[in-house]
This record gives sequence, C-alpha cells and structure tokens, in this order.
Amino acid sequence: MNLCKTAIAFLKCMMWILMGSFIFFGGTHGQTIKPADTIQLKPVQVAPHTYFVRGFPELGSSVNQNFISNAGFVVTPAGVVVVDALGSPILAQKLIAEIKKITNQKIVALIVSHYHADHIYGLQEFQKIGAKIYAQGEGRNYLSSETARQRLIASRVDFAPWVNANTRLISADVWIDQAMNLNVGGVNFFISRVGPAHAPEDLMVYVPSEKVLLAGDLVFRGRIPFVGNADSKGWLIALDEIERLNPNIVIPGHGNYSVKPAEDIAFTRNYLKYLRESMASAAINMDPFEDAYKQTDWSEYEGMPLFRAANRMNAYNVYLSIQAE
Repeated sequence: MNLCKTAIAFLKCMMWILMGSFIFFGGTHGQTIKPADTIQLKPVQVAPHTYFVRGFPELGSSVNQNFISNAGFVVTPAGVVVVDALGSPILAQKLIAEIKKITNQKIVALIVSHYHADHIYGLQEFQKIGAKIYAQGEGRNYLSSETARQRLIASRVDFAPWVNANTRLISADVWIDQAMNLNVGGVNFFISRVGPAHAPEDLMVYVPSEKVLLAGDLVFRGRIPFVGNADSKGWLIALDEIERLNPNIVIPGHGNYSVKPAEDIAFTRNYLKYLRESMASAAINMDPFEDAYKQTDWSEYEGMPLFRAANRMNAYNVYLSIQAE
C-alpha cells in the first residue's frame, strides 16, 4: 500500500512538471526571444585627438550585432569627425554614446570608407544627429543596385533584431569625386579616392596633424583580407599610394591599429600578390579553378582568422578577375 502511495505521489509530481513545461513553452511559442545585448565598444586612443573602436575578428552574426569592422574618430575644436558607421544601428548608437563620454563636441561629419554592409548599416543614426555624410561618388551605384537591396534583406534575417525593417540604406550628403580637403576646427582631413581597389568607391582619410591614416579595408592586420569583388590590381596600386603618405599610425577597417604600417601594408600586398600569382596561370589558360586551388600551398595563411571563411572565395574572385583583365 505504501508503495502504491509513493508511486501515485511520483506520478502527480511528474504531471505538475509536465504541466509547467507546457505552460512555459506555450507562453514562448511563436515569439522571438531577443538576444542579450552584451556588446561593448571601448574606444582606444591612438594619437592626441584620434580614437578607434575595434570589431571582432569573426563573421557577422546576431550575437555580435555585426560588430566585425572598425570605426575611427578625431576630436577637433569645432566638432568630431567619424570614419565609418559600423554594421548595425545599435552599434552606431553605442559609438555615439562613447564619443559623448570623451568630448562635448558635436559629431559634425561622417566619412564612409566604402559601401560594404559592415561599415554602413549604422549611418542612419549619424544622420539623425545631424552629421554631414561624405562618400565617394561610385557609392551611388551600389545604393541603387539590386545587390544592396538583397544584401539588406538578408541582413535583416542574419543580424536580427539589430538589423531590421527600420534599417535603411543612407545616401551621402556630399559625394566626392577624386579628392577633397575637409577642414574642421583648423584640423585638415585629406580625403582621397584610391581605386577601384577593395571596393569601387574606396576612400582613405589622412590627418597630417595626427600622422594618422584611416584606411578602410585597404589594409588588413591580423586576419585574412576580404577580397570579394575587389580589383586586386588596383588594390596593389592603392597600397603604393598609402606607403607614399608615410603615416605613423594606420587604423584599418579590421583588426588592431598599426604602429608599424609598413609591415601591415606589406602583409596585405604579399597576400594579394600571392593570390594573383597562384591563380594567374590557370585563369589565363582557362584551367579549372579547383585544380589550381588544390595545387597552391596556403600554409602561410591557413592558421589566420577567417582563412576557412574567406580564402577560397578570395582565390576564386581573383581567378575570375584575372580572366576579365
């Protein structure tokens, strides 16, 4: 009899547990649980008036809010100039908040290094606070393209809820052709087009008084470059232009800032050259890409972040671009 009572009590207990489970899952079924917001931006000072925030060396996701690229900013007596807007509106909001902790100066200008998603999805937040947006003129072609539209649609899924239906593609207020000198509070910003290189609309920003170059994705440090649909031949020419500026500090689009720019320029150049040398013969002779890729020794790069994610695609794009050349 005692055994029966024990069994009945056990069954009742299990029923309450199951009912609790049904209540819990029924209450959350069909609802999207918002991921925890754990991402923090920590500006690093690299020169007397220049700072940057560093993205993660990984692929963009909803977990990291698409925080995979860098942004830099310079504080002047008449306002703050920012280069790049990061990969989601919430990241831009956080960057604006961090800038306010450093200075009471308004953000007066935002310069777009190029129109890739991880650098531009925060633009609308800078537009809201009245910053004037500068970009290279070829960016208009991207904004009006089906590629940009489809990428945003996909990003609203991949980076939800941080990129969502309220996230928009933002046009520049000032379109730059080849070069311009922007003076804010007596500080000169030499903005120049380099390329087509990494992207058709690449801009780099040099601040002579700080000896700092904000290079966008023209220089990579500590990770495999993303070649995408780049013009690798134009990119190599752009690296020569960067070298001639001889900056003390380079803030790249990805990775840590460089106090030895020559080394990081050389790394980017050597990788691009190796891609071209490895793929050239097969591309020109119309040999299969797969054979050329398998026959190439990638040992120098295969231990680097994003090798598996990017290297094969990089090689294939260079293979195609050499054929187009």
